[in-house]
Amino acid sequence: MQNRPKPDDRSDNADKLQKMVDNTIENMEKAEETMQFSNEEQKAQIEQKNQKRRDSIQGMREEIQDESAARQNKYH
Repeated sequence: MQNRPKPDDRSDNADKLQKMVDNTIENMEKAEETMQFSNEEQKAQIEQKNQKRRDSIQGMREEIQDESAARQNKYH
């Protein structure tokens, strides 16, 4: 019996990426809320982490555009 890979189903990739963007934004907002109770070192760490999140969001949004274009071109 030969194991066959599952077919590549990209139909919901853009939706999954959008959920990831939404979750990341929510995490950024929660982190910013905690900054008011943080010391300077913690604030700096939160700011660094949120900058990484912003960078990730930009990358995910670019991927969403790519996936949407691929969907319109029927993945050819």
